[in-house]
Amino acid sequence: MMMEVQVWCDLLLLQIKQSTWMEWLAVAFGVAEVLYAKANKIWLYPTGIVSTVISMYVLVAAGLYAEGLLNVYYLAMSIYGWWYWIKKKDSPPVKITYCTRSEWTTVVLITVVGFMILYVGLKNFTPSAVPVWDALVSAAAWAGMWLLAKRKIENWILLNISNLIAIPLLLYKHLMLYSGLTIFLFVVAVQGYIKWRKIIKNENQHSVKVTALF
Repeated sequence: MMMEVQVWCDLLLLQIKQSTWMEWLAVAFGVAEVLYAKANKIWLYPTGIVSTVISMYVLVAAGLYAEGLLNVYYLAMSIYGWWYWIKKKDSPPVKITYCTRSEWTTVVLITVVGFMILYVGLKNFTPSAVPVWDALVSAAAWAGMWLLAKRKIENWILLNISNLIAIPLLLYKHLMLYSGLTIFLFVVAVQGYIKWRKIIKNENQHSVKVTALF
């Protein structure tokens, strides 16, 4: 048993050493992005854009075509989210809120339709060996990124569903840095959800106090 653990650790270390400088750079900016997101800071978008652009190349080269395409979506949503957060300089910042029923409907549509389109595309037009899992990761993340751009607390839930599926998928593709980053993202997403929930609770309590004064 100890011998097997040693062999696995040696293999893991070797694969980390074989990671390219592009992977290291993308992961570094990815870590910065999620920390800024957790802190509810707008810098999550420029750092995320850098990580996303590099990751497009790395993931497609590894045969994860849907995740590569997902990063095109990440790029578009990051640009949109950046604009959405600052579009009214003289207005209060966009508040963190819970999803409405109509927004949940949009989430379900993005996930289901996204999965179907990606799966069919991967199955018929790419040499992907993991079309189902690749499509699931991307579809759930699509919905999560849309919610993040809207500053909806449920974005953390959708993104962590994507993360849970992505971790073994990335390990299977020997993308050790990306799998490590995804584990880190999972932990931070849990913390982010807790922090955003506290922000909503504090804002609601403040609103109640203000209302009580009048």
